[in-house]
Parts: sequence; C-alpha cells; structure tokens
Amino acid sequence: MSIGKLFIQYFRNIDNVSIDLHSDVNFIIGDNGSGKSSLLEAVFYLGHGKSFRSTKVENLLKHEKNSFVVSAKTDKNCQLGVRKGFGASASHSEVRIDGEKQSKFSSLAKNVAVQVITPESFILFFGGPKQRRRFIDLGLFHVKHSFSDHWREFSRILKQRNACLRRKADYATLSYWTEVFAESSEQIAKLRDEYVNELTKELSFWLKIMLPSVSDDIVIQYLQGWNSKKSLIDVLSQYRDKELAIGYSLFGAQKFDVRFILNGTSLDNQLSRGQQKLFLLAITFAQAKLIERVNRVKPILLIDDVGAELDIHSRALLNSAIAAIECQVIVTAIDKAAVEQLVPLQENYKMFHVKHGKLSVMSE
Repeated sequence: MSIGKLFIQYFRNIDNVSIDLHSDVNFIIGDNGSGKSSLLEAVFYLGHGKSFRSTKVENLLKHEKNSFVVSAKTDKNCQLGVRKGFGASASHSEVRIDGEKQSKFSSLAKNVAVQVITPESFILFFGGPKQRRRFIDLGLFHVKHSFSDHWREFSRILKQRNACLRRKADYATLSYWTEVFAESSEQIAKLRDEYVNELTKELSFWLKIMLPSVSDDIVIQYLQGWNSKKSLIDVLSQYRDKELAIGYSLFGAQKFDVRFILNGTSLDNQLSRGQQKLFLLAITFAQAKLIERVNRVKPILLIDDVGAELDIHSRALLNSAIAAIECQVIVTAIDKAAVEQLVPLQENYKMFHVKHGKLSVMSE
C-alpha cells in the first residue's frame, strides 16, 4: 500500500497541507523546525493512533486550535482518516475508513503498516527492554494475527496475578492465577520465538546490503522472560515468597527482551553510530518485508533526518536497500545534499520543500 493524497490540518505547526505523494520515494527538505518531522509524525499517527515523538496527544495540536485532522487516500482508493478533538465539549477521536466510523484505532493499523526510523531510534539499543519489546511486538501484531488477542488476555491475567500478590491472596487463589499466567506467558513466548527466528532470517538479507563487512557475525539473542532451561511454573514456585514480598510478577512474558550481539558482545559497543543506524534501518526493512509477506500490504517507511549519523558511503548503501525494498518511502533531510546519494536513477520520486509548515514541490 502507498499513500496517494495526504491531507493534514492543524497538526503541530502544520496549518493545512494537501499533497500528492509518489508511490515509491519522497524527499521532504527543510530546516530544523520547519515541519518536516511533523509530516512524518502525522503519517505515523494515521497508522498507529499515537506519536513517535510525544506521549501527550495534546502536544500534536496546533496552537489555539481545538482539533486536528490527518487523512489519506491510498493507491487502492481506500480513504483513511482521523480527527482528534480537544476541550471539554470536543474531547474525542473519530476514525473513519471509506467514510464508515470505526470504534478503535487498531482498525487503521490493520489497513496501513507504518515503520519509522528517527535519530532517537538509538533508544532501541540504549533504552531498556521495553523499547525492544515494543519494536518486536509491533511486527508481531501484523505478522502473527493471533498475537493481539493473546496479548490482551495475558495483560488481563498479569493484572489479576499482580493484584493477588499485592494483597497476599490465599494459596488457592494465587495458585490458580499463577497457573493461567504461566500458560498464557508460554503462548506469548512461542509466538515471539517464532517471529524472532523469522526476523533473523530476513535480517540477514538486509545486513548483506547495508553492513556487508559484519553481516555474518550479527545475531539476535532471544530472552523469553525466564530461565529457558526451566518451566515458568517451576520458576514462579521458586520465587513465590520474593514476589509476595514485592507485590508483582518477576518473571513471565512481560519481561521478554532481545539483544543484538556482534562477536559475542553487545552490538552498540562495537559499531560506530553510523553503522548502528544502518543496523536499525536493516532490521526495520526486514520487519517491513515480513509484514508485507503476510498481509500482502506494502508498509510505508519513514526515515527522519537521513543525514544524521550517515556519511556518503552509508547513504549509498541505504540507497541500494531502498531500491530493493519496493515500498513507499518518505525521507526527510535538512538540504538536498543530504539526499543526493538516495535519489533514484529512474524518475520514480518526488521532492518537496517545507517551510513554516507549508509544503511545495521542488524543481529537479
């Protein structure tokens, strides 16, 4: 899938923007603060119902306005739209697909898969396990269709078990919730393990393009959330008293993590910042292809500030990957020089300039 026409109103510093995007590659050029990242954020919001830059949705609203709108018409002639209202009389969200109201943002996510790489994406390395879980689970949502139901049920069970631990429930009650918690955790772990194996295989292809010198030496280490040599029920039995003392579950699917290893040690300790960004791009491209293969919908890739961390040689490697990905890509940069190595030889791209939240088509 690709976005044909994109409409944004009162989002961040964007007043009104209506543009026709290219189905392959789009470049958004502009100074810092001009609105180029806001455009990517609006596309991301359309696919996820949230921002990749802020946890506070009110920060997305243009100053002195009471609602914002993001809508798109796809190459399949599907119309997707979100309106978010604010204030005592208008605090609500309205989601529409082809004119019909939807009750959940997840309806949009099933129709459009958006992936983003930003300068802040390094948190995937330096942040805690939560960030890496979020990345893996995003792919799982699209690739393993039963995952969202399993995760919803697991989250409910986890809350119940933690409540039992906090109030020091009787033995029979805690034992019941421990048993169903262990069973649910193992279901989630199985899906994640399968997905990480699929992602690892697909990643190998993209690493050979973007990090050929170390591609064969990088592995993804899967940590399910408890000792893999023991059953979860046995681990929980061993630490029962400790969990009762602290009031929450120490082990289980909520503690899952992945680590990126190069020659036996953490990848971020051995690669330069530019190489780390190429790895982030490679794993994002790999996830995008897995989503496409299962959903038969081409994801949209957003790459913010492509010039940051990447030298000319790295951008040339990225160009080869963009040519191979065969999906819509939207790239932002401060100036045209930062994207020279990314411009396709064929004329299958568009270039836009953004200033004060207003976009215009740039001449070649």
